[in-house]
Amino acid sequence: MAPQRFREQFDQIQRSMPGVPLAMGPDDSAEFFYEKGVVLARDGEEARLVEDTVREHFTAMSGLTPDHVRRASPETNRTGITRIQVGDPGEGARDGDPLVAHALRSLRTVEGRAGRRLISRNHVVSIAVNACPGDEPVPVPLTEPPNPAAAATPYDAGTAVGVLVVDTGLMNDYRSYPLLAHTDGDAQVKECDDDGVLCQYVGHGTFIAGLLAAVAPNTDVTVRGTLNDAGAILESEFGEKLFEAVDRGGWPDILSLSAGTSNGRTDGLLGLQAFMEELRGRRTLLVAAAGNNASATPFWPAAYADLPGWEHAVLSVGALRADGEFGACFSNHGGWVKAYAPGERLTSALTGFGTPVPYVYQHSTYDACRFGFGYACTCQYPRHHGVLSEPGEAPAKPDQVMFEGHAQWSGTSFATPVAAGLIASHMTEHKETDPRAARRQLLAATTEFAEVRGAHVPALLPPTWRPGSVAPPAAGQ
Repeated sequence: MAPQRFREQFDQIQRSMPGVPLAMGPDDSAEFFYEKGVVLARDGEEARLVEDTVREHFTAMSGLTPDHVRRASPETNRTGITRIQVGDPGEGARDGDPLVAHALRSLRTVEGRAGRRLISRNHVVSIAVNACPGDEPVPVPLTEPPNPAAAATPYDAGTAVGVLVVDTGLMNDYRSYPLLAHTDGDAQVKECDDDGVLCQYVGHGTFIAGLLAAVAPNTDVTVRGTLNDAGAILESEFGEKLFEAVDRGGWPDILSLSAGTSNGRTDGLLGLQAFMEELRGRRTLLVAAAGNNASATPFWPAAYADLPGWEHAVLSVGALRADGEFGACFSNHGGWVKAYAPGERLTSALTGFGTPVPYVYQHSTYDACRFGFGYACTCQYPRHHGVLSEPGEAPAKPDQVMFEGHAQWSGTSFATPVAAGLIASHMTEHKETDPRAARRQLLAATTEFAEVRGAHVPALLPPTWRPGSVAPPAAGQ
């Protein structure tokens, strides 16, 4: 059975996508979430082959019916992907979808002969990956400076590095935060619910823009609200949205992405393949979050950094704990994660500095010690009563806190813009115009290392970042 925190995360994402029935997979492990009753295939002949093979399999198998097998999207589109319905999405429970599993199984022999994948689940790509830290976010007094603090690099419009952030949109008063003077983009669609409480993951994009601007002031940051739906989007839609984002402002120097999904495979996401192929031929560097599942399973698109042809086009970023000495307990890890940056208890702007707004904790806190960590991680301290509470926990009113500008937040979501900012800063300092060359140069020049699950890894530490304590609080605190 999937851990309770994964089920809670599933419920949260399902509420944000009410018209799309979702399932957990595979086999209720909640390694990833996906759309029920639908599979993906490449446009053209492959889509026809998949549709015909699934229909034949469902006709021959007792207990299955081919009645629902049909195209569920246009036969051609820019992403090169067709959605094929294989069953009634309204049937069955959330704990996996047998019809999708049968459809995948029906192509195994054909895929074996072809030597490549022909069919895929339609995964949910999200910033709210399954094991998000339990302290997100924590209000910080206005008097406390950002961490990392603002670097002293002057802004120069002629040499500013272009950074595109694909995330949630910007808060309406973000310009009241001085560091965001050179940031633009999409407004958050809906900031607060009917009770005036911040909606889930609102402020995420603003927070990331603030980190980027602090580490690399000589940047023009554009934030697109692609993930405004509580940070989640279907794989089949995400590739098109990424194309739309670069169409609007051109391919940037750096694309910072704090979202993704695992899929149980080592060959990427079918729905993003067209975008990733075009990225490979551009000069843009994709800096992508490694994910917060405390897992070594590849997380996409970050794990493209480990695939031949993308090794210089993608930088996958894991999170260091507050002292920078080791990996954060929640961070994904493994050889496919190419660098680590501070990602625990960073301080940036959640909102602008206007009217204070409340936030009700949505997540329950999970015990990171199950992964063998005993430090004061963000998964344990501070503990909050969330609207999604752990079993056996005494009933309590969900904690509500007030935000007026600064917040502390943790996750590979935030290690990612720190790393992106360091690359942008390197470009400015060394007058380097090629972001991929800057990536190689920065990693080659890195002298700081940290330990992550026994491995020594490059640690990208901004000069203005202040390490914090990892000692558990005294009893009663």
